[in-house]
Amino acid sequence: MTHSLTFLGLESSCDDTAAALVRIGADGAPEILSSVVHDQALLHAAYGGVVPEIAARAHAEKLDACVHEAMARADLGVRDVTAVAVTAGPGLIGGVIAGVMCAKGIAAGAGLDLVGVNHLAGHALTPRLTDGAAYPYLMLLVSGGHCQFLIVRGPDAFSRLGGTIDDAPGEAFDKVARLLGLAQPGGPAVEAEAARGDPARLRLPRPLLDKPGCDMSFSGLKTALLRARDRIVAEKSGLTQQDRADLCAGFQAAVCDVLAEKTRRALALYLAEAPASPLIAVAGGVAANAPIRAALRGVAEAAGARFLAPPLALCTDNAAMIAYAGAELHGMGRRDNMSLAARPRWPLDRSGPGLLGGGRKGAKA
Repeated sequence: MTHSLTFLGLESSCDDTAAALVRIGADGAPEILSSVVHDQALLHAAYGGVVPEIAARAHAEKLDACVHEAMARADLGVRDVTAVAVTAGPGLIGGVIAGVMCAKGIAAGAGLDLVGVNHLAGHALTPRLTDGAAYPYLMLLVSGGHCQFLIVRGPDAFSRLGGTIDDAPGEAFDKVARLLGLAQPGGPAVEAEAARGDPARLRLPRPLLDKPGCDMSFSGLKTALLRARDRIVAEKSGLTQQDRADLCAGFQAAVCDVLAEKTRRALALYLAEAPASPLIAVAGGVAANAPIRAALRGVAEAAGARFLAPPLALCTDNAAMIAYAGAELHGMGRRDNMSLAARPRWPLDRSGPGLLGGGRKGAKA
């Protein structure tokens, strides 16, 4: 590359409306010029979860404002942009359509290249955006709607080793928060309560640890917590603050143990390929959980692999990761046209069987 290229990214797959500008220098090094994220927490607070119709409308109203804000922060105009990269799936279809239509309008109006990006690929390529990770590396993508182990071999080459067969961990955290009367999003609320609790008081099950392979299940864990809560309520006619903290601690400990053991198994499969620079990375909203990060770091160090987690701002949904993923695909010659379609399902590993279930933040893939 003889000159720098600038990519505008748009993300609207769930309840975060985002726009970002990422520059790829002549030496290939990426730089985030601006990243704007507007969440919809207040819009959905009264419903205990994301309402797809409300989310889609909010995206349609906010996307152009996000683009203007991202451009202003980077002090750039549309003529400075090389291409528009947009999340084209998987996710809540109304929000994905809003993003794709906005991207098409910008690309057509300004004569820019258009690149449709898989939202999961955005997360999976984040280690290359932040740390220049070399292929192949192992990725645990763990969020509100998705959880899977991937060997990332290239911008559009992924091998899935396993994933959740029902609820994703982030979805389970949200449901646990609702069961215990905590605020949404549930992940931070449960983590804060768990820090004050005793994880040994109420030992909850570790689903699928008695089964071989890297697949996971979290739906039964949520049900086990519900039953433990009901037993305490029946005995005491209510929950004390300490009871709630202990329930959160027990739940979080169970999730940590499952993710750590399944990561150990996935890491063994990855290391069997003898990668030159072994690396396991974690991305997605649940990657912001400090105890989970610590558990995964311990697994990596025990296996002699490097561990990498992105900055917290890049764990959750954002458009910088979409802009960067679009840049990598653009470098491979990928271009889309006005027939680009929004996709509620879009598996990264097209050779493997589809994962079961559908998550709160979009269909699993």
